[in-house]
Amino acid sequence: MSTIDLRHVSRWYGNVVAVNDVTFAVGPGVTGLLGPNGAGKSTLLHMMSGFLAPSAGSVQLDGERVWRNHLVYRRLGLVPEREAVYGYLSGWAYVLASARLHGLPRPEEAARRALAMVDLEPAQDRRIETYSKGMRQRAKVAAALVHDPELVLLDEPFNGMDPRQRLHMMDLVRRMGAEGRTVLFSSHILEEVERVGERIQVIVAGRLAASGDFHEIRRLMTNRPHVFTVRSSDDRRLASVLIADAATASVEVGPGGLQARAVDFARFAWLLPQVARRDGIRLHEVHPADETLESVFSYLVAS
Repeated sequence: MSTIDLRHVSRWYGNVVAVNDVTFAVGPGVTGLLGPNGAGKSTLLHMMSGFLAPSAGSVQLDGERVWRNHLVYRRLGLVPEREAVYGYLSGWAYVLASARLHGLPRPEEAARRALAMVDLEPAQDRRIETYSKGMRQRAKVAAALVHDPELVLLDEPFNGMDPRQRLHMMDLVRRMGAEGRTVLFSSHILEEVERVGERIQVIVAGRLAASGDFHEIRRLMTNRPHVFTVRSSDDRRLASVLIADAATASVEVGPGGLQARAVDFARFAWLLPQVARRDGIRLHEVHPADETLESVFSYLVAS
């Protein structure tokens, strides 16, 4: 069980700042690194994997510096976004070479296990240049997992995969997190992060915009009203009581129920059941309409 820790990390290229004063820690489980294209996700992952030196700050794996420390590669596996496979090799030869480079005592056994994990055994004897993009991606994942690393860094791991392959890979990522590994994967696709990540780190324009569970992040956004959809036995009566309280900014009643905009999340969450109980109104459905990763992400990018 490993923790990778970034402290005031920056990286610049001449006058261009790619990552600006980022601090966060990632521990066991699955964490999504979310951000628009060009936000600095790949730069962060390259610094975390020791392939790129921070211009300022520090990156440590369990208290050990990552940069220029080759010993961390015994515990770390990286799947880069760019193509990094040799087309003339078979999938088997590629993963076996990675096992041998790590000095594993039984490289053939480790290669077989890694290929099975990514469901690539049926095509392991074919040359990689004949693989689809999704298959090449799975070969990279197998090579990164062959030495059973504690920390797994994945840069856009689901790129090019068909729906079946994506579901299989998502399941593999979730299983690795459940086993106690530290898994960090980057993506700009909200659905992937929402379905796989237990926590998120949101990078916008090279800065850390938010960190943690996206439901908690949304509730901390006090500058934006929270939207609730409510269906009850008497929507109009409920709406008239809610709008009279300072916790509610506005209420709209429609054929599907009422939609309330709350400026005080905690008070509104307390007020709604209290009012319903007092006035004998039955609540059929209550759910936050904008407490999704998509809404959180759009708010953060726009702010």
